[in-house]
Amino acid sequence: MSGSTVNTDGHLGVMLTELRLPTIKRLAVGLCEQSDREGWPARRLLEQLLQLEMAERETRRYDRHRAQSGLDIDKRLGAFDFAAVPMVSKAQVLGLVESLTWLDRGANILAFGAPGAGKSHLLSGIGHALIDAGKRVLFTRCSDIVQRLSAARRDLRLPQELQKLDRFDLLILDDISYVRRDQAETAVLFELIADRYERKSIAITANTPFSQWTEVFVDAAMTLAAIDRLVHHSTILEMNVESYRRRVAVESATSRRPLPQRMTAKKQGEATPDRTTPA
Repeated sequence: MSGSTVNTDGHLGVMLTELRLPTIKRLAVGLCEQSDREGWPARRLLEQLLQLEMAERETRRYDRHRAQSGLDIDKRLGAFDFAAVPMVSKAQVLGLVESLTWLDRGANILAFGAPGAGKSHLLSGIGHALIDAGKRVLFTRCSDIVQRLSAARRDLRLPQELQKLDRFDLLILDDISYVRRDQAETAVLFELIADRYERKSIAITANTPFSQWTEVFVDAAMTLAAIDRLVHHSTILEMNVESYRRRVAVESATSRRPLPQRMTAKKQGEATPDRTTPA
């Protein structure tokens, strides 16, 4: 078939649309013409068309998963300042995104530190890297997912909602410390942790240490049970540094502060030294 006979606006185009092959539909005419000029075997032309379709389909899948992840597009590992958080090993973090066996084991990541220390950015960066590796990630405020699961429980569909979350290899729960100490919310948060235990991974950011998690869960037994499940297979990242946001704000304010004006006086056409005259 010569390139001049290929018309993707006609019946062929309809078939390619029905088969959901938009890349082949877009590129077929040009590749068929190139095939005719260069004398490609039919097999090579077919392979080229299918390879391009598969490559673009994979790119669309990555883009779709990133859009569905809830991750901040700018919070990547490349933009994270490891020098500002010296207690976090860059090699350890890169190891987490290069060797994904911890995801297969349902292991967790727990990031502790004051507000503004970079916890959310670091876990977001890990999430982006995992999507690049073909994994599914969901980033959500812990209070939001708890409210979603509480509503599902009231509607008697909590098991179905937990099953929907199973499609994500990593669930990032941001700011667990801000969950209200409420019986219903605490119960669904514990069920989420228990449901994913040793099956699917969770990453959590927390402004408070374990000793203060009794402010999140309603009783000591549930607190200990939740911590036990999270810590059993986990990487703990301690990020006890000054708030990044506060540091940037101070630096910005300093850079905008006007320089002191030197007070000068002229006498008989000559500048006098800048000095304070005693009263």
